[in-house]
Amino acid sequence: MNDTVVIDFGMGNLRSVAKALEHVGARVRVSGDPAVIRRAARVVFPGQGAMGSCVARLAGHGLAEAVREAALNKPFLGICLGLQALLEFSEEDGGVPGLGLVAGRVQRFADGELLPGGERRKVPHMGWNQVGFTKSHPVLAGIPDGAWFYFVHSYYVCPADEALVLGRSQHGSTAFTCALARGNLLATQFHPEKSHHAGLRLLANFVSWDGTTRGED
Repeated sequence: MNDTVVIDFGMGNLRSVAKALEHVGARVRVSGDPAVIRRAARVVFPGQGAMGSCVARLAGHGLAEAVREAALNKPFLGICLGLQALLEFSEEDGGVPGLGLVAGRVQRFADGELLPGGERRKVPHMGWNQVGFTKSHPVLAGIPDGAWFYFVHSYYVCPADEALVLGRSQHGSTAFTCALARGNLLATQFHPEKSHHAGLRLLANFVSWDGTTRGED
């Protein structure tokens, strides 16, 4: 099987992502070398932390252009911050430009929302939540609508084109986009590598995916 490269730009739990991919049969390389990323059969762009640091590290390691090329030309999976960084702009860190691969912005969950039970909504949104899928996709094969996935985030994406939305979830009164898909690109706010059976199925589907959307509604 051809290499699946997990991008190493100094942020994110790369080991857990790599181990989950290996578990589903991928031959994995973790690399921050743009040349290795360009040669990869498929690319995973994970990340945890702040948007400003992410963009700065990508630029500092000479990776921004390699990420853009991969997201346009081969099976590509962004995870958590690896989703948010694809958009044009984030409110985080006082306002940070993203990679601009997806039109739209990233915004923060509002603090202090009073929930029906009298509790305050917690930010960050952390833990298990259900995902409703808006359409079929090869990477979702065998995953039921309403499956549970694991989240850790304070910011969420607001894409300009609703046609790109693949999945949504709910935190308090906020229904938010948690998965995007376009051509060879797939990106999720949740962490498949931490999401047990549904997450491993998504990763297994990704590893065998050819980057087309045959069978998509």
